[in-house]
Amino acid sequence: MSWIKVIPYNEAKSSLKKIYDKVKGPNNNVDNILAIHSLRPHSLVGHMALYKNVLHNTNNTLPKWYLETIGVYVSYLNACSYCVDHHFTGLKRLLKDDEKSNKIFQGIETGTLKTHFDAKHAIGTEYARVLTMDHTNIKESLISELRFNGFTDGEILELNQVISYFNYVNRTVLGLGVNIEGDVLGLSPNDGHDENNWSHS
Repeated sequence: MSWIKVIPYNEAKSSLKKIYDKVKGPNNNVDNILAIHSLRPHSLVGHMALYKNVLHNTNNTLPKWYLETIGVYVSYLNACSYCVDHHFTGLKRLLKDDEKSNKIFQGIETGTLKTHFDAKHAIGTEYARVLTMDHTNIKESLISELRFNGFTDGEILELNQVISYFNYVNRTVLGLGVNIEGDVLGLSPNDGHDENNWSHS
């Protein structure tokens, strides 16, 4: 499942077991991206706190399906198939519309993602592309363009944090050789009202 040692659920003790119990899904499944932190459980706590609050918090005002789309797009740009597989499955679960989901993914693959959205959501994907692939050339004018197309400053922050989170997690996956072996795709901590509920379903 990775290039470094990982402690599986059935061998976890003390503090790691408590954290695993907090994040696990059905049949004690712990996603490999979370289990990769097992030698330093405190970094798993940090990862989950960031993940839950950036992507799965009801105080966000951007649609959750859109934030998942941004995650899939950033992961695709970074060639992180692990996160693409997980979050595209999650996107399909959210949309409950395979045709729409597949068209969005086709847009990602062909570089035409913007054509599937209104002006607001389209410019958000451009911000994701530039921040991921050309971050040293970000200009304030792009933030102004986000505002002009309907993003509030709070939503710009939400978008920035989702893009930044996926760049972080993509590099965790790619840098440590994490793969999907044994994972259940598309699970996430869905109780957005409780930031301390990390269980995956």
